[in-house]
Amino acid sequence: MSDSRLAPVWSALRAGGRTALIPYLTAGYPDRDASAAALRAADGVADILEVGVPFSDPLADGPTIQRSTFEALQRGMTLAGTLELVRRAELRTPVVVFSYLNPILRYGVDRFVREADALGVAGVILTDLPAGEDPGVERTFQESPLDLIRLIAPTTRDDRLAEAVSDAQGFIYLVARLGVTGASRALADDLADSVARVRRATALPVAVGFGISTPAQAAMVARMADGVVVGSAVVDALGRGGVAGARRFLQSLRAGLDAPAGVA
Repeated sequence: MSDSRLAPVWSALRAGGRTALIPYLTAGYPDRDASAAALRAADGVADILEVGVPFSDPLADGPTIQRSTFEALQRGMTLAGTLELVRRAELRTPVVVFSYLNPILRYGVDRFVREADALGVAGVILTDLPAGEDPGVERTFQESPLDLIRLIAPTTRDDRLAEAVSDAQGFIYLVARLGVTGASRALADDLADSVARVRRATALPVAVGFGISTPAQAAMVARMADGVVVGSAVVDALGRGGVAGARRFLQSLRAGLDAPAGVA
């Protein structure tokens, strides 16, 4: 992890006893200008930024992110446009590109790695590329300056978990619950056990996402994990309240994560 662009973030967070806030924003939603402004609004509040590449068949996503994806596609957002958006936003916060595999294959894996690296992108999450599914593509990312971040489901068997984290980079993204993305009223009862099980399998930081939608939930997860990923709720705040609404929501999440235990 020493060469990872994310390593200094995790080191600083550990030194300060803080938990990473990792918001997700769909590239190009609600439009290019507002999307760039939303990324800038998150810059400095977030510790790591996930930027989602719109895809026409987002099977892992719930209605909020699907809606944002389709609107972005209708306005012409592409993978190339996503990279241009990152360039335009001039972010200080490390960026992780969140994508399905197909757009990257169509774009060209080597081309994507080269252009993302030139922008300083820190990592990539490929939501439909399980560990071992395409060794060639995985090796290209693992040998590049971009971290290949693994998604782990709570139902992953111990042997499969060991395999999946053995060559993971950056951090582990633990899915908080089964199903698609989307805000949830309650966290899974066994989430702490799931986090502990992943931590026994890897020394990488563990971030938890899927379904976290309030500052109180974020604070609860912060007591279990190294990072908290919030996607649908951020996209929803942007859609309802514009950039200012997204900024207020992100600041409330930040306050929830940074509050002493029992205060949030």
